[in-house]
Amino acid sequence: MDYDTVDPAEFGRALRGLGLNILVRDVGRSAAFLRDVFGMRARRLSADFAIVEYGDARFQLHGDHTYGANALLGLLPEAGPRGGGLELRLYDTNPDAAATRAETARGHVLAPPRDKPHGLREAVILDPDGYAWLPSRPLDPKEMPQ
Repeated sequence: MDYDTVDPAEFGRALRGLGLNILVRDVGRSAAFLRDVFGMRARRLSADFAIVEYGDARFQLHGDHTYGANALLGLLPEAGPRGGGLELRLYDTNPDAAATRAETARGHVLAPPRDKPHGLREAVILDPDGYAWLPSRPLDPKEMPQ
């Protein structure tokens, strides 16, 4: 499927399994942040929508204004962070490099990169909308915390 030219109805009919759609204040700003910090690619990018690629995964960004008749819109805060309790985990992203890039991309490093007992080195980065992205990489057995 060509994600740059696919018809919206064709794209919708092709969706299967688990889907992720993130509501954002500014689709372009969010797509640029994801590109600059995590190396993601936005396809069919507009002020309303984007299909975002991360490795073999695809997810969607929708602008708040596209949800005018959707029940979720009333749950979104006018200001402040969103997504409390949600972790968007990126298992194939170097957390040290992402944390460095996040500061220049208007993100906030909530937790700097650390080696964790569950076998990953990870960081917690908040995007401009306040969603928590967790870039991580597997630890070599010699790197495991004691």
